[in-house]
Amino acid sequence: MTTNSPSPHSSQPWLHQKGEVIQEFGTVKQFPVALSYEARMYSCQRLNKVLADTQILYVLYKKHHWLMRGATFYQLHLVLDKHAGEQLEIIDTIAERVQSLGGVAVGDPRHVAEITSIPRPPDGVEEVPAMLSRLLEAHETILIDAHDATARTAECGDDGTIDLLASQVIRTGERQAWFLAEHLVDTPLVRA
Repeated sequence: MTTNSPSPHSSQPWLHQKGEVIQEFGTVKQFPVALSYEARMYSCQRLNKVLADTQILYVLYKKHHWLMRGATFYQLHLVLDKHAGEQLEIIDTIAERVQSLGGVAVGDPRHVAEITSIPRPPDGVEEVPAMLSRLLEAHETILIDAHDATARTAECGDDGTIDLLASQVIRTGERQAWFLAEHLVDTPLVRA
């Protein structure tokens, strides 16, 4: 006998399922992490902003990695891919922190685009110094926000968020910005 719905013992996946939203973005549920609702709510809001900007930075790194040109192509191609990988790790860590505080991490690219403050790049290929400058500006945007969020979450007693922002977002961002900025230094010609 043939039916249109799989039997409970079938290996056929139940496709096209829809579900209700069980937790809205911008809310936090109660978790026993010894932080107040207000502290967790504030931290999740700040972390989601950094998370959105970091996701855009990651994508910019990948875009520029693919589109790199010129005499330093190989070196920059490798550096940008390495930096992208490090940013991807930070993205996962931030998202997990939001979840561990009872919040909902921003994950949909369309939602990320609504939240980010990093300007959209042109769809085409920019000159190499412009690509590097764009990455530096994105880093600075994130670093400014991360420094402010660190200071303000300290007032709430959220040591875990402070540690994440300081040890991963800020330290990695500062190091990566340094590496990029050194590629924009105009070194004088050595005359014999």
